[in-house]
Amino acid sequence: MTVRFFSFGEDSMVDTFYAIGLVMRLCQSISLLELLHICVGIEPNHLFPRFLQLTERIIILFVVITSQEEVQEKYVVCVLFVFWNLLDMVRYTYSMLSVIGISYAILTWFSQTLWMPIYPLCVLAEAFAIYQSLPYFESFGTYSTKLPFDLSIYFPYVLKIYLMMLFIGMYYTYSHLYSERRDILGVFPFKKKKM
Repeated sequence: MTVRFFSFGEDSMVDTFYAIGLVMRLCQSISLLELLHICVGIEPNHLFPRFLQLTERIIILFVVITSQEEVQEKYVVCVLFVFWNLLDMVRYTYSMLSVIGISYAILTWFSQTLWMPIYPLCVLAEAFAIYQSLPYFESFGTYSTKLPFDLSIYFPYVLKIYLMMLFIGMYYTYSHLYSERRDILGVFPFKKKKM
């Protein structure tokens, strides 16, 4: 007798966007308020790295995934949603408690460490989503347009340029998050006591 606690079949992965896509779009749109929180001083983060992270998600979710129904059925959508929600669940819990002055050492460490393996995987999954969407943008011509004076914007080229920028942005954001982690955990009492 085999007991299955989680059953992830092909349909459940493919239907991820249809099941929670609206909620993800709503949550990612609301997360833009975080930029306002940083500007007014509610949250003590740097604006530019957070702006890069939010822009990545908005572009991938609204431009790449939402605009191409064929991409919505790809496994990478489920993977992205799991990674994004895992990071947000820990980060927003830590941030909310920090704002009201509550600090747990394990949550601080987890918040400052979880992103190290997950964030690069997110960027790779985002790049893979773009790669998988390129044939659909090419065949349907979505967002490609002809401009006056024999100029045109071929959107697959825009996405290919964005792919390069995605990895440059990842390097900048990763460097910033790493230095932030070093600063926060450097003052946190995690050192072994000498006996």
